[in-house]
Amino acid sequence: MESKVELTAAEWRERLTPAQYEILRNKGTERAFTGTYWDEHGDGTYRCAGCGAELFRSDTKFESGSGWPSFYEPSSLDSVVTETDSSYGMVRTEVMCAACGGHLGHVFDDGPTPTGLRYCINSAALDLERSS
Repeated sequence: MESKVELTAAEWRERLTPAQYEILRNKGTERAFTGTYWDEHGDGTYRCAGCGAELFRSDTKFESGSGWPSFYEPSSLDSVVTETDSSYGMVRTEVMCAACGGHLGHVFDDGPTPTGLRYCINSAALDLERSS
């Protein structure tokens, strides 16, 4: 795992776009089918838009039909952390960047093999580092 990144709210606002700040720091979400990467098919590594930590690889991305980028596993088991999210009258599992604590999205147990998981991630929380 990358080293921990801790910034003040003002420093995060300087570093992130308003959309990235709303999602990563305020646990917001983008509307389905509107993000940059929901229909992305290129090869590469998906990194945290907040701190640059490696989160997911393109070879684990799949078409979920949800309108958000979906992956069946993170790059490594320690690249993300999860916790119970009971907001909006639902109980879900929130996914956060292990390095900076930024909100990425949620994970569900309706994904494909080999894991059966669907990491449903906001595009604005990601930067795609394309393979050369």
